[in-house]
Amino acid sequence: MPKQQRMLKQLASKQKHTYEWIDLLNPDESEVHELAVRYGLHEASVIDALQQDHLPKYELVKDYVFLILRIYDPVNEVEADTAPELTNKLAIFISDSYIITIHRSEWAQLEQISRDTVETGVCKNPRHVLLQIMKAGLHTYDRPIGKLTSAIEYYEEQVFLKDKHKPILKGLYFVKRKVDVIRRLLLLTYESVDRLDPTDTSNAYSRDLRDLYVKQQTIFDTLSENTNHLLGIYFSISAQRTNETIRVLTIFSVFFMPLTFIVGIYGMNFEHMPELKWKLGYPGVMILMLLIVVIILTWFKRKRWL
Repeated sequence: MPKQQRMLKQLASKQKHTYEWIDLLNPDESEVHELAVRYGLHEASVIDALQQDHLPKYELVKDYVFLILRIYDPVNEVEADTAPELTNKLAIFISDSYIITIHRSEWAQLEQISRDTVETGVCKNPRHVLLQIMKAGLHTYDRPIGKLTSAIEYYEEQVFLKDKHKPILKGLYFVKRKVDVIRRLLLLTYESVDRLDPTDTSNAYSRDLRDLYVKQQTIFDTLSENTNHLLGIYFSISAQRTNETIRVLTIFSVFFMPLTFIVGIYGMNFEHMPELKWKLGYPGVMILMLLIVVIILTWFKRKRWL
């Protein structure tokens, strides 16, 4: 991946609004620490903001709130199966007078929120801006919903209808890993959503955020259940195929064991074996072998093993 250019943007200013919004793209430690000194940010929050692989969290620190969101933006969508590979981190510091967003990768949605809701005066305070960011972040998970659903349907078709020898376990593994990682990230995001939509002060904006969260959580729970069921069915079918193969080989061995025994007896090459000089010895042995096969076949059919 190309290295992101460092950039600091003022997406909202106190001159035009009652708050300011500072956005930092791929900052170095000195830039973040400079902002920490200016706004009185706690050192522990700054360290968490700089950790690229940090999971979602919600933390109340003194007079501001610190959040970490994970935005779905996979590096390699086919085989990505960890939080850093599937998502980018967005660190947010918010108080009554400011909101600061810090991220390593470009996310155009932030500028769109600033243009569509901040500049137009729709967002009256930083909390409202945060709600818009949270909704935009959750909407990024709409993209894998369709792809993972299609992938599960594809593997269901492979398991039940297509060539049973086609390797599909690797693909199912990555689908399961993606679903599990996204479910975990959404679960860790719950506290942020719950704090932004408290029961006693819920409004239309915050309720919309909670509804979106519940919808996506439900969808990914369903995808997880479907993936686990499909894996269970796949292993069951594989075990059934193995048992069927063993059954067929066992049947063949049962037929050939007595025949091999007879051939082994007459292949010992002892000098005094009167049957070897009988004129009807060879056809007699062949008839005996055929009779044994018929007896075994009749026995198997009566037992319904064939």
